[in-house]
Amino acid sequence: MRVLTEVCESDRMLTRQAAVRIPGRIGKALTAVESAAQKTKLWCAAAGTMAVFGGRRGRLAAVSGLSAVVVAQVICSGLCKQLTDRPRPPEEWFPHDEVEDRPDSSSFPSGHTAAAAAFAAAVVPAWPPAGTLCAVPAAMVAVERVWSGAHYPTDVVAGAAIGLASAGLVRYAPRLVRRSLIG
Repeated sequence: MRVLTEVCESDRMLTRQAAVRIPGRIGKALTAVESAAQKTKLWCAAAGTMAVFGGRRGRLAAVSGLSAVVVAQVICSGLCKQLTDRPRPPEEWFPHDEVEDRPDSSSFPSGHTAAAAAFAAAVVPAWPPAGTLCAVPAAMVAVERVWSGAHYPTDVVAGAAIGLASAGLVRYAPRLVRRSLIG
């Protein structure tokens, strides 16, 4: 129980520090990337670009990335957010107006971070340079979710873990199905 209390206290402290220590111009850049990522627009655009210009490898990366995003969204929004009811961080902790534009759903876990991590992690094995490039905006989305007041750091960590697990599931599920069918 003591560990949980300490984690919650660290969560609150890190959230408050992110709100005031990240400079406004950096916060605006984070918000621009997060806005592009809303409703998976950024990941769909990246997948389209990979599919058109990346040949067979690009198409595989695009399909893997988008499949992982779907799995992550089902786990986050379809399951986890339905089972938890964690309130968002208090608005008074945030000295900027980004806090006004946040969802009403449960704070835990971060669906934006799950989708971002899932896409980048699923692209890496198929096309490492593209996956590495996708990791940059994915990390920016994760930081923005805390800076904007939409999530606590543990929400973002849980979202990232769901994203990574989703990418792994997309990568290894076909092999597991094949093994179970063959014997």
